[in-house]
Amino acid sequence: MAESVLLNINNVIEPQLLEFLTQQLGGALHLAQTAEQARDIIRRRTIKLFLCSLGVNTLEYAALLKAVKTISPDTVIILIVPQSSQAPINEILQIGAHFYLHVPCNNAEAAEIIQRAELHCKTLRATNPENQRPVIDFPGIIGKNPMMQQLFNTIRLLADDSDSTILIHGDSGTGKELVARAVHSNSPRKHNNFVPINCAAIPEELLESELFGHVKGSFTGATANKKGRLHHADGGTLFLDEIGDMKPLLQAKILRVIQEKEFEPVGSVKSVKIDVRIVAATHRNLEEAIKDGTFREDLYYRLNVVPLHIPALHQRRDDIALLLDTFTERFCHSKKRPVFSFAQSTIECLQQYPWPGNVRELENLVQRLSILHTGKIVFPDDLPEKYLHSSSDTTLNPDSKNGKTDFNIQVSEFEDRLILQALMKTGGNKKEAAQLLNLKRTTLLEKIKKKRLGKSHNK
Repeated sequence: MAESVLLNINNVIEPQLLEFLTQQLGGALHLAQTAEQARDIIRRRTIKLFLCSLGVNTLEYAALLKAVKTISPDTVIILIVPQSSQAPINEILQIGAHFYLHVPCNNAEAAEIIQRAELHCKTLRATNPENQRPVIDFPGIIGKNPMMQQLFNTIRLLADDSDSTILIHGDSGTGKELVARAVHSNSPRKHNNFVPINCAAIPEELLESELFGHVKGSFTGATANKKGRLHHADGGTLFLDEIGDMKPLLQAKILRVIQEKEFEPVGSVKSVKIDVRIVAATHRNLEEAIKDGTFREDLYYRLNVVPLHIPALHQRRDDIALLLDTFTERFCHSKKRPVFSFAQSTIECLQQYPWPGNVRELENLVQRLSILHTGKIVFPDDLPEKYLHSSSDTTLNPDSKNGKTDFNIQVSEFEDRLILQALMKTGGNKKEAAQLLNLKRTTLLEKIKKKRLGKSHNK
């Protein structure tokens, strides 16, 4: 039976109808408590029917239904509408619903709508073959930058491949494990285990046993047989993070796994056959490591069948605003507090920062703000000091005479830009601009007069 999602917002659906729908749709019905939960289920599974209870304002559901259609075009949407709702039927259908069900209702009415929706779903799939293609999902990976789109396109091309080894290059904090998970979850191996292991985080003397397992008595403390990560990854994907830190002896054993599809647990002489895809990642330059003799050349070429490169955050600064919105919504929702926004001047300030910790550092900053920030807007002064005074080399404006940067001039010019941006955003309204900048109106007027910034803003 086709899978379905039921989102019961504000408990609009009465228990009797809820029980009937559960029986009617069978064990393939997923219950969601929030819109985010519903979207997550639809991203990860093939959903044919999406039943959503309607609140007071129909327009607030337009974004949700639009997202559902984007993620899964052949999902049929049924809105469950309280009879007390004043929303016109044409408005209900305009926001993206295929069918609606007024409640309270009897079981026969509900069964008729379900039957019509299932028939419509079959028609959609029959007339739109494109909708039958699996949805390619990139959970947790965010980016509109051309380099990120190129990465997404490569992962899409890998959707039908289950055996090619992959080497992911990227600085620490760029999201290498997220990319590895995306490769796995969109491959034919997605129904089996994805098993990650960080080669740099486990001591060398323990890593071999952790990977390959061991037999009882193979070393002091081996009191029983133990299966390694490779056993658990059988049929699925083994993700070797920071493989550049792996010692040559283990590199040789991983090479054998790739070539021969077998290995021996520590202390055993019996080979174990294995069907596993190897996805490796590193922030190191492995070609330099080959020259230094610390990484095997034959393993490098075995791993580098499909190379994937994740750009550092400073290479895709245009994604910072999108990442800020995504992280803010996530953390504020988890902490059950109102979502705050970032002033344009704050975004520009963050776009100038070099981000040595990449996306992970940006995520940590937003998490910190979700705990400590109490206002509705994050201004530059609300950021930790290092984000205010650290900038990329391209933002410096050296004095042409001595090649040095005048700190006072730089700060004054930055202040000018903030004030002018606020005035432009408010159409020259100084009171509103002062509120945006979190300044007193009199303070802003003094700065405008002193800096002679008010000639074109006389409101």
